[in-house]
Formats: sequence, C-alpha cells, structure tokens
Amino acid sequence: MESQFDYTDKQILQILRKDARKAYSKIAEELKISNSLVHQRIKKLTEAGVIKNAEFVLDEKMLGFKTKSYTGIRLREARFAKSVMEEMEKIEEIVECNYVSGNYAIFILIFARDNEHLRTILYEQVHLINGVAGTDTFICFDTGFKRNIPIQ
Repeated sequence: MESQFDYTDKQILQILRKDARKAYSKIAEELKISNSLVHQRIKKLTEAGVIKNAEFVLDEKMLGFKTKSYTGIRLREARFAKSVMEEMEKIEEIVECNYVSGNYAIFILIFARDNEHLRTILYEQVHLINGVAGTDTFICFDTGFKRNIPIQ
C-alpha cells in the first residue's frame, strides 16, 4: 500500500494521527481540498486496511487502573502459544498480547487497579492457563510518551 500513498493521503493521515475525531470539513479546509476528496481518500485508506478504526484513548489512571505492567510469558511448549493467547484474550485487563522472540513466547500489557489486583490477575487467571510455565512482570512507573508510527 505504501507505493499507493500520495501527498494528500499522507497529509490526511498526519492530521488523523493527531486527532481522529477531526471533522472531514476541517481537514479539507486545512489542506485546501474538497470535502468529498477527503471522504474518498479516507474511505480508500479504510478499505485498504491502513485505517482500522478511530477510537477514543482512555486515561487508565482516571478510570482507576493505577498499575500498568508488562509481563513476559514462558510456555511449557511452543505448541501452547495459540491456545494461551486465546485464553488471555478473555482477560479484560490484558489490553495487548504479542508473540515475541527471546526468553518469552508471549509478552502482554496489563492494566490493574493496584498491585493486589495485578497479583490476582496473574496468579488466579494467567498462571492457571494450560501451557503457561511461568511469568516475569515488569511494573511501569509512568509512560514518557506514546505515539503512532511516522507517516513518511
């Protein structure tokens, strides 16, 4: 898809990257193009899978989730990877789950209300999943920044 991007597509993506809720008319005005062209381009980018969805970014701390952690999952055997991932998807506090290389087979991002809640998630849910051999958890004190990939 990258070769199919033109200057207008990239400019629209830059704007949406900063504010996915920005009105198409405002994007058109800012780029000095027609409103219908913005609609067409966003539709094309969505159909191509470049834009998956526009979603709100929730402030976890404001919602009571004060503990953020990254947890590496070791598996008993590699064949358990898919089924373990499927079971972890059922745990709402796990917001991201990735297959990785290295000492772990899977790396997850967990938001918990506090350390006790995190312990409960790990010991009473994650560790009970068939195929999980062990975990190492890293508490995140704060996020310095977070952003999407650059549009080039």
